[in-house]
Amino acid sequence: MTDKLDKSGAGAPPADQPPVTKDSAFAGPPEAIKAVPVRHYGRWVSAVVVLALLALLVNAFAHGDIRWQSVSDKLFDSTVIAGAGRTLLISLLSMVLGVTLGVLLAVMRLSKNPVTNSVAWLYIWFFRGTPVYVQLLMWFNLALIFPILNLGPIYKDEMTDVMTPFMCALLGLGLNEAAYMAEICRAGLLAVDEGQTEAAHALGMSHGKTLRRIVIPQAMRVIVPPTGNEFINMLKTSALVYAVTYNELLRSTSVIGSQSYAVMEMLFVASIWYLVMTSVFSVFQYYLERYYARGSSRSLPPTVFQKIKANLFGSRSVA
Repeated sequence: MTDKLDKSGAGAPPADQPPVTKDSAFAGPPEAIKAVPVRHYGRWVSAVVVLALLALLVNAFAHGDIRWQSVSDKLFDSTVIAGAGRTLLISLLSMVLGVTLGVLLAVMRLSKNPVTNSVAWLYIWFFRGTPVYVQLLMWFNLALIFPILNLGPIYKDEMTDVMTPFMCALLGLGLNEAAYMAEICRAGLLAVDEGQTEAAHALGMSHGKTLRRIVIPQAMRVIVPPTGNEFINMLKTSALVYAVTYNELLRSTSVIGSQSYAVMEMLFVASIWYLVMTSVFSVFQYYLERYYARGSSRSLPPTVFQKIKANLFGSRSVA
């Protein structure tokens, strides 16, 4: 016996679909949809307003009572360059002191010893709660409280000879930075999973060895990026040591400005040097963050050159 033919129309195209013919089978893909972008007139208006305000600002500085020739003449003056070098030196040394003491304070804060934990908390509370400017003045006037620094048979001298402008600047910036670095380091240490520490202790490693070999290397991914940001901030904060007569960049330019009556011009010179130094170290910080971001689940951010290449040749590569 043979099966009866199914006359219900199964397998046939729907009634609303046109039948497939020989011509339609080779007609190719459908025509692409032409998308018309939405016009954002508000963006154009805001862009024009911002450019107009910027032009007015540039025009005001261009026609102001400013001797721009003095800015170019004093930009590479030996006194200014020496001041910029001292700014960089005091920033580096203060950052080293802050990072070293900050790591120690972070470990003390995480300690189960109530004495070391409380001392570290009190240090962070005081130095984060008082302005850097006030701390610099306290170090500068420390001789009013302790006229003589007496360390017994080790060292003894008058406090005015010990607290030089350089020492006041170093202690004022470095000890203040240590309070902030302590919290950054503590956050990095807490970011490491506790299972890492438990596994190290199960293998017989001591607490100190676990910190050095296991915890701190993994915490560096969290610690390093904000540390670079803190150093860039330190370059600008170092201008406050003007108060303790340390001859850094701002003081060097201010002395020249007071002698040549070019006060505003020398402030521009100082600003240019601060911008140069912070820009250079911002590039270092960017690549340092990329280096320590390796191995994370998210993709690395593109570099400046990669962004330029994508903007210039992106359309060609897609085509």
